[in-house]
Amino acid sequence: MADRSTAAVDVADDSGEQSLTAEADQSTADGVANNRERVTDSDEAQGGIGAADSVQASPPELHSGHKLARRYRLEECVTRLDGFSSWRAVDEKLRRAVGVHILPADHSRARSVLAAARSSALLGDPRFVQVLDAVEENDLVYVVHEWLPDATELTTLLAYGPLEVYEAYQMVSQVSAAMAAAHREGLAHLRLNPNAVLRTSTGQWRIRGLAVNAALRGVSSHTPQRTDTEAIGALLYAALTQRWPYESDAYGLSGLPKDIGLIPPDQVRAGVHRGLSELAMRALANDGATASRHESPCTTPEELVKAISEMPRIRPPEPAFTALPDYQRTTYQQGTYGRQTPLPGSVQAVPAPPLQSRTGKALKWAVSALLIAALGLGSWQLADALMEQGKSDDPNRTRTTENDKGSKGPEPAKPITVQGAQEYVAKGEAQAPADVVSTYDGDSSTYWRTKRYHEGPTLAPYKPGVGIVYDLGSAKDVSAASIGLRYAGDHTTVQLYATDALSPSTGLDGMKGIGTATTSGTSLTVKAAKSVKTRYVLLWVTAVPSAPADGYSSAGYKQAITDVQFKG
Repeated sequence: MADRSTAAVDVADDSGEQSLTAEADQSTADGVANNRERVTDSDEAQGGIGAADSVQASPPELHSGHKLARRYRLEECVTRLDGFSSWRAVDEKLRRAVGVHILPADHSRARSVLAAARSSALLGDPRFVQVLDAVEENDLVYVVHEWLPDATELTTLLAYGPLEVYEAYQMVSQVSAAMAAAHREGLAHLRLNPNAVLRTSTGQWRIRGLAVNAALRGVSSHTPQRTDTEAIGALLYAALTQRWPYESDAYGLSGLPKDIGLIPPDQVRAGVHRGLSELAMRALANDGATASRHESPCTTPEELVKAISEMPRIRPPEPAFTALPDYQRTTYQQGTYGRQTPLPGSVQAVPAPPLQSRTGKALKWAVSALLIAALGLGSWQLADALMEQGKSDDPNRTRTTENDKGSKGPEPAKPITVQGAQEYVAKGEAQAPADVVSTYDGDSSTYWRTKRYHEGPTLAPYKPGVGIVYDLGSAKDVSAASIGLRYAGDHTTVQLYATDALSPSTGLDGMKGIGTATTSGTSLTVKAAKSVKTRYVLLWVTAVPSAPADGYSSAGYKQAITDVQFKG
């Protein structure tokens, strides 16, 4: 029960290449799903699954809202395939989104999936997507894993073009090191492909599907290290060229032209880094491929890590700085007032040099002496006038002037950037935890929505309220918040609280109130009587208006929130 693992499985593949590297995962289970509920049996056509697996167990009857272990509430089915299904779910105990893979306990692969999840859990490497539970219960086997809404598949990144040299270098370095660590513990992936490699918003590369992916699909190999090494080579090849290194198309990438064989990446696309091109070919030197430039092939991830360490280090690109525009002189610049702007190509007269004779020097000294005398006389007269004025004026006037100079108006409130957020559930079910990011993504067309309630506008007694906790990155002074709303009407009430974490350790009674506001429109500003310093802010909705039916839900009391911005 409750074993951690590093497996998050991409479970719908179309394998068209002849190598052991899988092809074209079409659905995912870590918050980045594509072409959902696509079913394919192409792996069976290639003999990747034994004959005993051809008899598929009937999938369990599950639906949105179903709970596993009275904790994991299923939200959305991502994939149904081979008698098992993958879901986006909510861990109601920890109030976070998770992914769940579910098989009937009598499924031909249920034992191997459970064993793979429990064995890979021992690795505990943060470079792999972690499994949070591996359980057999009530005739079901299910694996619960992390959900990464901020991660992007390599497949998606390559849709826009090849990776930059430094990004490709970081990808192959991190993936090779992670797989080398896994193989040292006796674990293999066997289905490492662009859908199984994710880049997070911080630039870290993570791998999903270690051991469990292959177990779900019934894939095995007599040479697991060579299989995973070749797969890493294919990933690097695709990252450098935006082409799949086999004749068949896969993952949205075009394959190589037929009858030309496997050619180095720097012959496919101009400007490819030569060292990385050689590295890709050394990793792909299996099944008849030839290593480029007579380098020895790499047949294990450990050898690949060593080859990367022997390469000259590739440094990150220098940050681009925008040059300041040239200073534009105006016609009021000294020496140019009243002059006509010369036309392009016109010949300008060269000004005569200053007087260099004895007479010129004498005139200079005379003018300088007169200026010094005039400045001295003027300063004496000014000081005398100020002293006389100070004697005759009201003494309070001077103090008032000094106070006026020292006083400053209130500084304008500065916007605070939100670093993260998580839905807060005080009672009952969550609203839409996966859509929390839509409240601060800068896109007014995306929303986080509440569920529909039969009575209102006050949510009680159905719920004490619904809301989101925002992470500001560090403790900051919060004085106000502006909130965009989808539905107008009587009425919406929002309260702000300072709390101690994304998952608060106390209820509302233990939080410090910042401010509250009510509106009947589609925007709301909550202002604090006095700014409060905090890192985490709870936006708490206690009343929602009656709104008509739309494409999301039928008519009832509900609200949707977007464009949340805090100010300090």
